[in-house]
Amino acid sequence: MTDIVDELRWRGLLAQSTDEDALRKALAAGPVTYYCGFDPTAASLHVGHLVQVLTMRRLQQAGHRPIALVGGATGQIGDPRPTAERTLNDPEVTAGWARRLRAQIEPYLSFEGANACTMVNNLDWTAGLSALDFLRDVGKHFRVNKMLTKDSVAQRLQSEQGISYTEFSYQLLQAFDYLQLFRRYGCTLQQGGSDQWGNLTAGLDLIHRLEPQAEVHALATPLLTKADGTKFGKTETGTLWLDPEMTSPYAFYQFWLNTDDRDVARYLRVLSFKSRDELDELEKVTAERPQARAAQRALAEELTTLVHGAEQCAAVISVSQALFGREDMSDLDEATLAAALAELPSATVGELGEVVDLFVATGLAPSRSAARRTVNEGGASVNNVKVAAEDAVVSPAELLHGRWLVLRRGRRNLAVIEYAGA
Repeated sequence: MTDIVDELRWRGLLAQSTDEDALRKALAAGPVTYYCGFDPTAASLHVGHLVQVLTMRRLQQAGHRPIALVGGATGQIGDPRPTAERTLNDPEVTAGWARRLRAQIEPYLSFEGANACTMVNNLDWTAGLSALDFLRDVGKHFRVNKMLTKDSVAQRLQSEQGISYTEFSYQLLQAFDYLQLFRRYGCTLQQGGSDQWGNLTAGLDLIHRLEPQAEVHALATPLLTKADGTKFGKTETGTLWLDPEMTSPYAFYQFWLNTDDRDVARYLRVLSFKSRDELDELEKVTAERPQARAAQRALAEELTTLVHGAEQCAAVISVSQALFGREDMSDLDEATLAAALAELPSATVGELGEVVDLFVATGLAPSRSAARRTVNEGGASVNNVKVAAEDAVVSPAELLHGRWLVLRRGRRNLAVIEYAGA
């Protein structure tokens, strides 16, 4: 066993725990069975969930036994948000999303050996539970005045919309999950984000009321934020999902590559599996030569490989280098190139002609005369090939995959032409 508590604290992954000394002793005596829950309120996990999945992985690597819970029951309700009531999804939709989330979680955890992971669905122990039994066996042990102190509940009570009894009851369901996992699997540790602290402690309270001799724990990781105050995992186009159909591997890679220097060391500690020495060296290089962006590249490559695989990461890097370098573009993977080009300013044309007209069409130049100046100054290229003459024309043979032309003005200004002709 490693001292996993010290490791989590060094990595900035320990925001709160019920009794750190008792937790440290339990983990040192291990193995401890622990769980983390994921509600299928969307078709994919996002990078906020990735923090929890990778923390589960660290605990398993330290010798402990994980239980990954997919909330087929709680996902039909949803943890109350501070701002507004959730839209309830059909049970069939939630069940489909639960299967997708399970498939996303499985690759990060080991299902073999003495501390093999167990996957569970809380619908298994709630589907047959009547409302009357739930109120008698679970609801009886909760005090409304304490439930009202939960942050998200308090915020909603102060809003015009208020909170429904359905969402107000969510913490009872999560507490019931912990009780069931304690009784069925000997689970004595629940892990979650710090915004879940009220739900985590509700489970502890329920177990203590019904199993007075039980020694159970809770551990909360901090919510990651950006140095500029914006929400972690949010991009201009929305949430950073783990599903490649919802966030392309290229966009995923670029998110990490563009990490602020003020954030990258913290993100590496939380998300990377590199050693302390490796991370210390990356921090040093970033401080001495921030323009090299070595830490950002290491973070982007490790996480893209972890989430999307080494082959897809290599394809993304190849496209990125071609777009922002001078490499040949003719052999680039079509799907990855399409995802990359979707991030650029673009114009669709029905016929190809002079390069200067294409520069104007995409907005790379405000006028034909400005586009000609760019060409004459040697600053214009098509598919990384410098344009030599101001009256140069392009032909369909130059199209990448028969569809695109990548235009460049100077070193960093890119745009794409999509050909819609016959």
